[in-house]
Amino acid sequence: MTRIDAKFAELQAAGKKAFVAYVMAGDPDYDTSLELIKGLPGAGVDIIEMGMPFTDPMADGETIQLAGQRALAGGQTLEKTLAMATEFRKDNQTTPIVMMGYYNPIYNRGVDKFLADAKAAGIDGLIVVDLPPEEDDELCIPAQKAGLNFIRLATPTTDDKRLPKVLQNTSGFVYYVSITGITGAAAAQAADVAPEVARIKAKTDLPVIVGFGIRSPETSREIAGVADGAVVGSAIVAKLAEGVPVPQVLDFVKGLADGAHSA
Repeated sequence: MTRIDAKFAELQAAGKKAFVAYVMAGDPDYDTSLELIKGLPGAGVDIIEMGMPFTDPMADGETIQLAGQRALAGGQTLEKTLAMATEFRKDNQTTPIVMMGYYNPIYNRGVDKFLADAKAAGIDGLIVVDLPPEEDDELCIPAQKAGLNFIRLATPTTDDKRLPKVLQNTSGFVYYVSITGITGAAAAQAADVAPEVARIKAKTDLPVIVGFGIRSPETSREIAGVADGAVVGSAIVAKLAEGVPVPQVLDFVKGLADGAHSA
């Protein structure tokens, strides 16, 4: 059982929904980013998604693209991202960390080396948005063998014919993208999301977490109410871009987490 599995079992036993927060590792700089990540569990975050900055983030909207650019300009590397996880684990052995990003940096490091290093750093799962199920032998299967969950995205365009393929080797949870398009675009609507979540849950026992388009405690509660939890990324990253101090960013995150937990 991974930390992700354990966290969902704990939440289910408590009758609570999950709140997942995405932050870009190294944005706006290493120390600020590490301070934020260390503060997330205290703000009510159940699972941390740590973005791996990459030069060509095709699935991300402007907010997260710019966060990646700031991180890279500040000298953030995959090595430093793993180091942040290692540092986080010195004080926290229970909050799951999912690394989210693109395959190129992992491929450049070497899959076997990356998986060994990620496991040693205390990473629990991976979301790699540009590796389709047809490429599972590249990273998904090796990751599962190394004890890491491989989490897949399902979208409004994932039809009933495609869905079994998407779910095939997925573990940890399914990340349902509430809108068609890039991160930080339109607002999520619970009425649109509910039937899609039900459709996915009819095909898998995994929790279904919904992200994209959630910016307020109210939306966080509404979306968590029709799923197993909510993910917020762009709205948090935008606060850092505005220069909001970390304690105030964490206050904002706590509002979002409280929203999801009250569903």
